[in-house]
Amino acid sequence: MTSNLDPDAHTSYRLISVAARLVQRRQDDALAHLGLTRAAVIALEGLAGGPLNQEQLAEAIRVQSQTLGRVLLRLEGAGYITRTRQSADRRQFKVELTESGAAILEAARREEINAYPDDPSIGWKVLSEELAKFVSALPAGRSHEVVPFAPPEHRSARRPQDTRGSAFRGMDESGH
Repeated sequence: MTSNLDPDAHTSYRLISVAARLVQRRQDDALAHLGLTRAAVIALEGLAGGPLNQEQLAEAIRVQSQTLGRVLLRLEGAGYITRTRQSADRRQFKVELTESGAAILEAARREEINAYPDDPSIGWKVLSEELAKFVSALPAGRSHEVVPFAPPEHRSARRPQDTRGSAFRGMDESGH
């Protein structure tokens, strides 16, 4: 970052941080009765477009593969995903959403929608566009070219992505 930023940048940066914490708290509350965490829902969302190996999924949802492994273990135990060892590379697992996983993901999506603020004055499209620009402007921690949450045919688009800004950052292995 440079020192000649727009004067509103500092305030906006702080607001994004506060908004993220408030949204996370609302999501946690909304998902608790389903036995899910934000981390679990993010992983399930990443698989909604089709199976991936663990590293591809970690790239797509911008988390460390080791952190994701703990979340996947719990999701597998609950029957929401399957992990199948790859025959070509025995170190790799193909991770796939099960029917139960797709159903719980739909339930989680409904709960998250119910947690959104009910304020018609919020310009969701504008907010989404501006946040997408913000995320894209963050420096990349690694040189990965994966589009988060895109269907499989679009996941390798030629667009630099930040893998540093983890959706799981600050969470312990239980997703909190």
